[in-house]
Amino acid sequence: MQSIDVDVEKKEILKRYRNLLKSCRKVLNKGDKQLIRLAFDTALEAHKEMRRKSGEPYIYHPIAVAQIVTEEIGLGPTSVVAALLHDVVEDTDMTIGDIERLFGKKVAVIIDGLTKISGVFDHSSSLQAENFRKMLLTLSDDVRVILIKLADRLHNMRTLDSMLREKQMKIASETAYLYAPLAHRLGLYAVKTELDDLALKYMEPEVYRTIAYKLQQTKRERNRFINEFIEPISKELSKQGLKFEIKGRPKSIHSIWNKMKKQTVSFEEIYDLFAIRIIIESPAEIEKSDCWKVYSIVTDFYLPNPDRLRDWISTPKANGYESLHTTVMGPKGTWVEVQIRTQRMDEIAEKGYAAHWKYKESTIENALDEWIHKIREILENPESNALDFIDDFKLNLFSEEMFVFTPKGELRTLPANSTTLDFAFDIHSDIGYKCIGAKVNHKLVPLSYQLHSGDQVEIITSGKQTPKDDWLNFVTTAKAKSRIKLALKEEKRKIAEEGREILEKKFKSLKINLNTANINELLAFYRVPTSLDLYYKIAKGLVDLVDLKEFIIEKSNIKPKNTPKIESNSLEDMVKLARGSSEMLIIGENMDKMDYKLSSCCNPIPGDDVFGFITVNDGIKIHRTNCPSAMQLMSNFAYRIVKAKWTSQKEIAFLAGVRLTGIDEVGVVNNITRVISSQLKVNMRSISIDSNDGVFDGTIMLFVHNTDHLTTLMKQLEKVNGILTVHRIDVN
Repeated sequence: MQSIDVDVEKKEILKRYRNLLKSCRKVLNKGDKQLIRLAFDTALEAHKEMRRKSGEPYIYHPIAVAQIVTEEIGLGPTSVVAALLHDVVEDTDMTIGDIERLFGKKVAVIIDGLTKISGVFDHSSSLQAENFRKMLLTLSDDVRVILIKLADRLHNMRTLDSMLREKQMKIASETAYLYAPLAHRLGLYAVKTELDDLALKYMEPEVYRTIAYKLQQTKRERNRFINEFIEPISKELSKQGLKFEIKGRPKSIHSIWNKMKKQTVSFEEIYDLFAIRIIIESPAEIEKSDCWKVYSIVTDFYLPNPDRLRDWISTPKANGYESLHTTVMGPKGTWVEVQIRTQRMDEIAEKGYAAHWKYKESTIENALDEWIHKIREILENPESNALDFIDDFKLNLFSEEMFVFTPKGELRTLPANSTTLDFAFDIHSDIGYKCIGAKVNHKLVPLSYQLHSGDQVEIITSGKQTPKDDWLNFVTTAKAKSRIKLALKEEKRKIAEEGREILEKKFKSLKINLNTANINELLAFYRVPTSLDLYYKIAKGLVDLVDLKEFIIEKSNIKPKNTPKIESNSLEDMVKLARGSSEMLIIGENMDKMDYKLSSCCNPIPGDDVFGFITVNDGIKIHRTNCPSAMQLMSNFAYRIVKAKWTSQKEIAFLAGVRLTGIDEVGVVNNITRVISSQLKVNMRSISIDSNDGVFDGTIMLFVHNTDHLTTLMKQLEKVNGILTVHRIDVN
């Protein structure tokens, strides 16, 4: 065990604390320094016996979080105090009351929002989803809770190396699934980009390392190109008397990987690996015209792509982002993205909501406040299940935006793919409930009509209209989904009341008491999960009460059951059985003990990095760690994830898919099938090839033993004359 030099550690702690003070000295008022010192001393005492997984003193973490909060997000002394204390209540005997007494109500509210839910672990829900929901509830009190939580997550991601692999996967999945989109939605682009990159580093390390290495290799060449590109623009901007700064930065590893996947191209085929940002000093009253002046100068030298102009100055994004984006044809036939903005816009783009307090501009304030108001509306639904809430919330986090107009010309921002019904709920819940259709650009359209940017929408209502089950199939916004679910539940509750009365009368005639024990037995008898479902089915005539006589006869043989508990216990037992003593599921062994299947959403094959997910009714499902569903499963149900590895299964064949593109030459299909069937003796299930104007695109489904077998096959196919690209695809 490594010996600890206490004096060296004390000096290091003090050094880090002084760096923190240096970072926030610009925002310190009278008395702030003493309060920060008290917070530091309190945290130091609270965590004095604690160490991180890396072996470092725990106090390094709260100091680092406070540093991110002030330096990278731009918050003030209250947030620095809260960041230093963010783990104190959770890890010590100190209470929220003690925090309020020492540091005031504002800090206490923030700490309360940051303190995780304690209590019994509920296997039927997701603890992480509940924690996230609780944290968002504090939006109605103080948005700084979210900003400090993001700083906390960013530091944890930066120091994830010392954690076990499965912990890394869980935390990285949560980060990519919830925290990165949230940072994006709050306008924290620098934080969002780093979170995405770090999540990729742990979820797909090989991909991350490869792209990072290739970016490093092409750095010198890229810098030379950037200097050549900006030289004429710089000269002209100076000539026009504009004060400016030009930055050339590579795209994030995460966004490059997304493009490679989306366009099924290699790193070398990504044309816009970097963006040029022109930041100008400009007074507020002429910002817009100055940005367009810069656009005019850029396009005097380089031809713009008319389809790639984005004007977020006239209509800022919902998180307050303002910028002018264009893509131009640069030297050597390379497309280059150019972003044009002022210093104020740049600070809001980098620091989002934190900069919103500094610049009290109406567009920024309204856009962010409106978004927070929408989140509060979703949170007001007391019936909302935490996981449903997270799914609905994410719909609004990830989505691109569009702008539509009311009949009076008022601009409303909605997520892309929103329908007329989404628009109705966006105006007001009561209008949504009574909506029967709409006029879009003066033409009559149904509730499910998908809107487009620039549409003018007039909602048509009827007092007789009520929400229907199928409405959930064609709404996108979280507000519409939560309001429809609430209305349907209320309607179900009213119908269930009638069912309860019917059952009460029936029980009375059969001289049975309507108590909890008998209802639980009846739930088991009819195989219905809840009493609400039972009453509803009785009212709708879906449960035949003639069977009650049979129930009475069997009653003496039925042991009291509580259906939800059976499910919870059986799930716990499954988790224990699946993990066993080694905590590792070996695929190919224990088939008699545990039922498991290869998931159809990603079709893993031996050699793939995989994990097991314990389902309630379907045994264990094996997923690839880069499966589209993996992020959500690991983020929300980490306790049901089992480590898994393959045994040698050379005699078993697994289905895999390969996509090819190439030049359509005579005999190309014959050459492909010869490599697969004759040379490598691989069985094909299907082959589909489409040809268009001399180019073909093909998909082959075949059976392989493992990833090595598949890689060998793909390398051989790449050598066939005329073939341009070969990629593995997911099998659905």
